[in-house]
Amino acid sequence: MTLAGWLQIALVLGLVLAAAAPLGGYVARVAAGERTLLSPVLGPLERVLYRAAGVDPAREQGWLGYTLAMLAFNAAGFVLLYAILRLQGGLPLDPQGFSGLSPDLAFNTAVSFVTNTNWQNYAGESTMSHFSQMAGLTVQNFLSAATGLALAVALVRAFARSGAATVGNFFVDVTRATLYVLLPLALVTALVQVALGTPQTLEASAVATTLEGGRQTLALGPVASQIAIKQIGTNGGGFFNANAAHPFENPNAFANMLTIWQMLVVSTALVFAFGRMVGDKRQGRAILTAMGILLVTAVGLCYWAEASGTPVLAAAGLDPAGGNMEGKEVRFGIAMSALFAAVTTGLSDGAVNAMHASFTPLGGMVPMVMIQLGEILPGGVGSGLYGMLVIAILAVFVAGLMVGRTPEYLGKKIEAKEVKMAILAILVLPTAILGFSAVSAVIPAGLAGPATAGPHGLSEILYAYTSAAGNNGSAFGSLSGNTPWYNVTLAVAMLLGRFAYVVPVMAIAGSLVAKPRLAASAGTFPTHGPLFVGLIVGIVLILGGLQFFPALALGPIAEQVQMQAGRLF
Repeated sequence: MTLAGWLQIALVLGLVLAAAAPLGGYVARVAAGERTLLSPVLGPLERVLYRAAGVDPAREQGWLGYTLAMLAFNAAGFVLLYAILRLQGGLPLDPQGFSGLSPDLAFNTAVSFVTNTNWQNYAGESTMSHFSQMAGLTVQNFLSAATGLALAVALVRAFARSGAATVGNFFVDVTRATLYVLLPLALVTALVQVALGTPQTLEASAVATTLEGGRQTLALGPVASQIAIKQIGTNGGGFFNANAAHPFENPNAFANMLTIWQMLVVSTALVFAFGRMVGDKRQGRAILTAMGILLVTAVGLCYWAEASGTPVLAAAGLDPAGGNMEGKEVRFGIAMSALFAAVTTGLSDGAVNAMHASFTPLGGMVPMVMIQLGEILPGGVGSGLYGMLVIAILAVFVAGLMVGRTPEYLGKKIEAKEVKMAILAILVLPTAILGFSAVSAVIPAGLAGPATAGPHGLSEILYAYTSAAGNNGSAFGSLSGNTPWYNVTLAVAMLLGRFAYVVPVMAIAGSLVAKPRLAASAGTFPTHGPLFVGLIVGIVLILGGLQFFPALALGPIAEQVQMQAGRLF
């Protein structure tokens, strides 16, 4: 590890905080329907969209109506995207002449983009037409991110309101999230990416002459527009198979810093917006502090593991730089690869600028654990905030048990129903991850996927279902996932991770919004100080450790022990 590496990490995180605070205030005003700087331009378009869809923006929904509207909206998006992918060969803007996807791959991909996972069992440049990339995948990048943002806003309203019956209008929240937050940010950052060298064209390819005089065909397309929203919306799906390691997606060190900033800024801003919406900015700062402690710790551990390298290569003189550069881009280096890996999995993003399978065992375990903790550090757009609020509910429940008082959070009593729903949500990830991983590790269809034997092969399987259920989308890239078994089971894990998780969260919102918001008393446990921050960090680590440590011990931890003994996989 070097001082220069840490300064790069600190610079990126500092730029995120500098932008997230004012953006959080803006998001809070958008969520409340207040006038903003963009209202004169986007307000008329917003009203036209409501009229065209038959939506009354003044009519709000209870938690069940809100949830059913969300499920119906996403089901319609799945059907449309599946149809586009299957019929791709007969649709316009297909200069490469690609045919439609197979049924299982189209199912996997449609579920993947609707759930904000963007797991890709295909190479984009050799599979997807421009129409599929733009009208299919990019559209869902906007809508899946807007869905997550809307759900988070609904839960925050439940805390902010007192004795109410409604949590908002899903269609209004999705429209505002798309028009006022995601679209402007994506447009501006896409233009910056074009300036940095990312292509944006409807041409299929370009022919280049190499230094040796040969000719090479380079795939092109509308790259910048998809890359911008894939990062702003924490979607992560790459236009090219190599994702953010591809020079057209991530041309240089400045583009790499912009990419990391894009991933973090909206999710971080939502924590500031949370503090404003509940009328106590200290609450947002407490949540952000807990997120920051865990994220920086993960970055440091991954950076240390990769900078330490492998004893076998160092002894053979094949590691002269003093670190593990296998699978990493020289133009980014170890520090920014470690930061990218921790950030993309602390979020539900999944973009990669290095091959996680080529990290050292402990270095590769860090991104896996970040997903298993619930992707709440700071998590995906919306999903990270409502995931952390579930943890906060459990934290005040534990604190209440310790002092023998009814737990409260933000003036709302946390009772049996909220705790049961929170536990139900928490159990979704281990059930999907460990259940599917266990089956895949013993049946022929599952064992056909890993490219490596031993603990690393188990890590490939475990990472795949971790990524799918966590709606992340990154992978230990050596797993062959484009098979009926993996296409279907990974898709089911994605659906569980997105919708089976959020339904109990919305049930919590419905319960809380009806409760009166009580004033703090002398016996109220403060939820804005260091003690509460430490309690949240402890709950996150205990849950992750208890649920996943045995599986990790058989995978990356066992591999690390064998690496120290001189055996590589």
